[in-house]
Amino acid sequence: MDNQFFKNIEKKTGVNMKDVFDLANSLQGANFKDEKTVRNVIRRVSQIANKPVNKETEDKIVKSIVSDGKQLDFNTISKMLNKR
Repeated sequence: MDNQFFKNIEKKTGVNMKDVFDLANSLQGANFKDEKTVRNVIRRVSQIANKPVNKETEDKIVKSIVSDGKQLDFNTISKMLNKR
């Protein structure tokens, strides 16, 4: 992880890129119709981003992904977090 590009991202965001890559790897093959899996992903993203997610927001994100079939990606979660 000595790529300067990723180091610059880490400096600007304060987010450890190794954590992001570990999360991305753990998502491969994950069942996003499973509420427990989706909640775990939301909590991990929240922790990595150092941005707490309250229960109400977490419930909305879970419903949106599990029930409504929205795709789970960082943009979707980020948009939902910023709406609160």
